[in-house]
Amino acid sequence: MPLSDPACKNAKPKDKAYKLADEKGMFLLINPNGSKYFRLKYRFNGKEKTLALGVYPETSLKTAREDRDKARQQIIDGIDPNENKKAVKQSKAESAANSFEVIAREWYERNMGDKSTDHKKRVTGLFERDLFPYIGNKPITDLKAPELLAALRRIEARNAIETAHRALQVCGQVFRYAIATGRTERDITPDLRGSLMTIKGGHFSAVTEPKQAAELLRAIDGYSGSFVVKSALQLAPLVFVRPGELRQAEWEHIDFDTKEWRYLVTKTQTPHIVPLSAQALTILQELKPLTGNGRYVFPSARTPNGSRPMSDMALLAALRRMGIGKDEMTVHGFRALARTVLDEVLGFRPDFIEHQLAHAVKDPNGRAYNRTAHLAERRKMMQSWADYLDGLKNGADVIPFRKTA
Repeated sequence: MPLSDPACKNAKPKDKAYKLADEKGMFLLINPNGSKYFRLKYRFNGKEKTLALGVYPETSLKTAREDRDKARQQIIDGIDPNENKKAVKQSKAESAANSFEVIAREWYERNMGDKSTDHKKRVTGLFERDLFPYIGNKPITDLKAPELLAALRRIEARNAIETAHRALQVCGQVFRYAIATGRTERDITPDLRGSLMTIKGGHFSAVTEPKQAAELLRAIDGYSGSFVVKSALQLAPLVFVRPGELRQAEWEHIDFDTKEWRYLVTKTQTPHIVPLSAQALTILQELKPLTGNGRYVFPSARTPNGSRPMSDMALLAALRRMGIGKDEMTVHGFRALARTVLDEVLGFRPDFIEHQLAHAVKDPNGRAYNRTAHLAERRKMMQSWADYLDGLKNGADVIPFRKTA
């Protein structure tokens, strides 16, 4: 008699394993520990074999019979069900190992180790939020340009145009890594050139006239929010470092005796020295009683013990609260402001300026300057720059930023 579901359910274990026959070669194997397995006995090429059809009750009697009938049809078609099952399992494993997510994570581990914390967070966010949910499980060999474009369009839809372009760029790096490691044969990202919305502008916003700069500096001095945020905003134009380096400044790197801030540049992983003007030292001295017991000069408001730096949005949000739009000024814009004034107005040598901006400056023989190069001249430059900014704030007559013929 064929098996019934109650018969499967009520079958009790015995001292030895035993079988309850169904039909067409299928049976239920009951083991002494109580586990129950559906099996199919069949012959292929003259050899008797057994095919596992599932575990009861996770696999129902009905499902087991359906799988049995599929296996019997394979035998009729000259296919060994066991070999077919192994091939399907292997194919699924290869497909999973070849997925966009697996390859992207592998690329990340191999290429992002020396990048800054902020950069790692941005790339991780792109993957976890914008790419893996939509194309992560797709084998990279099967991923088509329209599918990738659909994921990128979701980013565009929230008006994050630059992020969409950045995501496309990162995808290109993943594809090139996949090509290099033999997982795919071509990079589909060039097929999407011109498919995304154009980024307006190509640089960080920065003020370009003395009047604008003066208004900005006075607005910062009048900021009524957090004293820590205000101090960071006041120091930003005086040192004109990258925003991430400012936020992650550590007290142990500030030397009040030598009037220097020494740290490792995140972008190039090279040592850097920022001579501190009298104005910069005053800001730091006033802040030290408040945050000096912690690691960071500008700690996160959420970690009173100073164990985490200020968030990357804190300074930008403060500018916006003061009514300064993103098309007017960003924190990074202070670097452009300093470069313009120091060259065109104050007349300092471009190599002094570029070195202070922590750019890769080389001497006439092609050798990179060391961190102490022109340090005495850079001290004078940083103090002149701070004095110039004070003059702007106080309404002094200043030379326009633009050179005249």
